[in-house]
Amino acid sequence: MPPFDQTRFRLPRGARADAALAGGVFVLVALGAEGQRLRNGGDSLPLLIASWLLIMAVCGALLFRRRYPVAVGWFTVLATGAYYLLSDIDGPLIVVPIVALYAVAALGRLRAAIAMAAAMVIVVAAGTLAGGGDISGTVVFMLTGWLVAVVALGSVRHSRVAYAEEEARLRATEERLRIARELHDVIGHNVSMINVQAGAALHRLKENPALAEDALDAIKAGSRETLRELRATLGMLRRVDEEAPTAPAPGLARADELVASAKLAGLAARIVRTGVERSLPAPVDLAAYRIVQESLTNAARHSGAGRVTIRLAYGNGGLTLAVEDDGRGSAARSTSAGGGSGIAGMTERARAVGGELTAGPRPEGGFAVRAQLPYGITGEPMERRDR
Repeated sequence: MPPFDQTRFRLPRGARADAALAGGVFVLVALGAEGQRLRNGGDSLPLLIASWLLIMAVCGALLFRRRYPVAVGWFTVLATGAYYLLSDIDGPLIVVPIVALYAVAALGRLRAAIAMAAAMVIVVAAGTLAGGGDISGTVVFMLTGWLVAVVALGSVRHSRVAYAEEEARLRATEERLRIARELHDVIGHNVSMINVQAGAALHRLKENPALAEDALDAIKAGSRETLRELRATLGMLRRVDEEAPTAPAPGLARADELVASAKLAGLAARIVRTGVERSLPAPVDLAAYRIVQESLTNAARHSGAGRVTIRLAYGNGGLTLAVEDDGRGSAARSTSAGGGSGIAGMTERARAVGGELTAGPRPEGGFAVRAQLPYGITGEPMERRDR
């Protein structure tokens, strides 16, 4: 037996769904009304024609329930009431205003839905008090319960749709912020280093051309790295079902590259590791790398530091990261005054993995960025490289 292909069977949507609903309800009402007419007799020919015109008009109104939900709802209520007043056949036409009532409530028009339901109950109750045939107080009570349930179900449907839309907007906003942080970190660090090295090259060009040549080589390498990371980031954004990237993902395993880049910019950077080095979860590893990268960028651009120490302390429950420099201690003011997102971006990265980050001047001078990043459910100790 061939497998069932879900792509070949799809429920109709939009105008087709409305047409299917209107047609199905018309068949249901027509069969019910005609069955009662054949069983119990019916109206005279003029009343029979009028009742069928009302049935077709009420059912046909469902074709416009999306475009004019409230108007369609009131029309079905009034036309259905006229049908029961004119015709002796108690057909199931009441189904149509109930369907319209649900549609109005599901679109968030709660006041209109309540008004329609109240009008239906009042009219039926008035008919009961006037001695309207087979209608009794029990029928009114049951109808009231059905209408309350329909309005409640429509309201729940509206709430679920609104919640799903809000959740989708929040996810889209978070994704835009994540992409913005990633591009800021990828481009900002390397471009800042290029800017520092270009200034050094201009300064040394006349005094010591050899040192200027080294700075220009560093600019070339930095620009190449910037292009590579930018292409990799954009490629990840475009990738849907392609193969995984072959370039190593940013993480603390590449921290030495950041140190080498900082040294080319004139910073005497070093890494101090304590504790048992661990393999970090990918989000934590990326957050730690970006925090170190942004801290070095701030130190090179704003603090006027000459030395930077990167401290990585692997504890039992998390990684303690600190980037300390001997500059003027004004990196935070510089990034915020220029409208940048360096400190804020690092703080968001730390919080995104369940950690926290602080940044500010050190009492002994300079500036420090400190972060606590929990391991999460992973974070197994790594084998020592020299073993």
